[in-house]
Amino acid sequence: MTLLLVRHAHAGNPERWRGDDRLRPLSKTGQVTARALATVLAPYNPRRIVSSPYVRCVQTVEPLASELGIDIETDERLGEGGAGLDEELVASLITTSGRRDAAVCVTHGDLIANFIMDLEASGVPLSRHEPRWEKGSTWVLSAGEQSHIAKATYIAPPIIAPPIT
Repeated sequence: MTLLLVRHAHAGNPERWRGDDRLRPLSKTGQVTARALATVLAPYNPRRIVSSPYVRCVQTVEPLASELGIDIETDERLGEGGAGLDEELVASLITTSGRRDAAVCVTHGDLIANFIMDLEASGVPLSRHEPRWEKGSTWVLSAGEQSHIAKATYIAPPIIAPPIT
């Protein structure tokens, strides 16, 4: 009964990217973060991974999906500027085949910011006084009865050691 809400890892400077932003991949730093995130998220034993269709989001959870042996589903509502997260979508993400399991949802900063701020406004206790959503960070959303979010706990992005030169 947990939703791991992940912001995609670093994907480089969007102004330098030539082409469709939906196809912008993770940077080398983002790839390292994605591998580290797999280690952080795997102990939650998610049964489902749902991602924005943007390449950088899918790539963020590929190492986790590979480690767990599960497929990544994509959902247009999780795309940048998309319909976003709401109670109905969150409830569907943590309900799999009639069971309530842990799930991972990876999306963009704008959608996470809106959702976390809405949770805070509705009185859901947050683990941080000042909500954050850095690239590669995770919010652990604990669901109570009827899949309503009862608590939100922040996990900072994994610390990545700089390469030895």
